[in-house]
Amino acid sequence: MTTGFVHEALFYDSPDEYVAGLVPFLTEGLAAGHPVAAAVPEPNLSLLRDALGEDASRVHLLDMGVAGRNPGRIIPHVLRDFADRHPDAARVRIIGEPIWAWRSAVEYPACAQHEALINPAFEGRDVTIVCPYDTNALDPVAIADARVTHPLVTERGVQRDSDTYAWEDLVARYNDELKPAADAVTFRVEVPDELSTARRTFAAHAREQGLDEDRTEDLKLILTELATNSLLHAGTPCELSLWREGGELVCSATDGGRLADLLAGRRPPRRGQLSGRGLLLVNDLADLVRTHRAPDGTTIQVRLRLGEKPL
Repeated sequence: MTTGFVHEALFYDSPDEYVAGLVPFLTEGLAAGHPVAAAVPEPNLSLLRDALGEDASRVHLLDMGVAGRNPGRIIPHVLRDFADRHPDAARVRIIGEPIWAWRSAVEYPACAQHEALINPAFEGRDVTIVCPYDTNALDPVAIADARVTHPLVTERGVQRDSDTYAWEDLVARYNDELKPAADAVTFRVEVPDELSTARRTFAAHAREQGLDEDRTEDLKLILTELATNSLLHAGTPCELSLWREGGELVCSATDGGRLADLLAGRRPPRRGQLSGRGLLLVNDLADLVRTHRAPDGTTIQVRLRLGEKPL
């Protein structure tokens, strides 16, 4: 009997291979009495639903294109959310497809890091997560990275250990420096009393750039959480920056602290937990969150899409 955490990359190059590789994983889980979920983007979600037939009603199906638009939300709100509902199950089975061809170059590093961080997030859990990768549509870099983030790889129906598995190396490789744009609006928050001025300044600029009222309120919450984390946990001032980049509004917060916890903002809150939820809230509200960890400081960059409603 399999015990502990299993994390597998499944390479496929056609809809038929996708179905052949994944549907048996789901139906075998159902036959064994395991809780089973599949979080994949459309059109693959419909592909699985149709192939499952009547069994589809017994599988927890999610559109990853919606639920996982921000990769930082996937561990707490997709994978852990489902696994934690079944603490007494002998094994939980999940298909998670967070990387697809229309992910942008800005999104991809966060997606790859997410795949790496699944490993410490589920260490020791009796959970199997299978992550499909389209070898025809994805960049070869993504396929190579999948071998680094997954200890097991299945290709052409053959499962083997990955000889390049090293998830921590990948997290470090995509620890990109995140600098504000030259034309960014900036504000230095040194004490909590300065936060209200920062929020007003940034909210006014955001509205000028086309962010609607609801999302502007989200931005104000994000600014509050980021600056408060810097002041309370890093113990340093927070340099806030805001600028427009194409169809997105980008906000960054830089402080002099070192964020050593790789899973910060990715753990579901414990029952009764009243503090330490700031980065989790930021991931909830943002369309994308990226983090740069340096020995002498941390930058968290948040993106909000203009003209779109929040998830």
